[in-house]
Amino acid sequence: MQRSIITLAALAALAGPALAQTTVTGQPAQPGTNSAQEQGQSAVTRPNTDAMPQGGTTGSVNMNTRLEPGANSFTEGQVRSRLQEAGFREIQNLQKGENGIWRAQVQHMGQQMTVGLDFKGNVGMVQ
Repeated sequence: MQRSIITLAALAALAGPALAQTTVTGQPAQPGTNSAQEQGQSAVTRPNTDAMPQGGTTGSVNMNTRLEPGANSFTEGQVRSRLQEAGFREIQNLQKGENGIWRAQVQHMGQQMTVGLDFKGNVGMVQ
């Protein structure tokens, strides 16, 4: 009888951690992909965690990135830093629009352009 109680206690102790497991409901980002290549729900909910290369400049920014409207919690300072890390200089007229996309006039590779930053942290050219 005592052996049965010890066995049940051991089984209960082993089953406890199994009940605390979480379920993954999507595919994690694959190495070598960026948020512009993501599809489906993961693209909607996954923030942009793409790392900037060492040295603080991308060399070439993907200007075809589609900026998505949404509740944007970036501060002006964070947006300015993110744009500088992407290689933009002379950041002027930085403003957050009603759709949550930050916009600014910048210099990049000798050209004046308007860029935006969405709620995921994606940077792209604004028409």
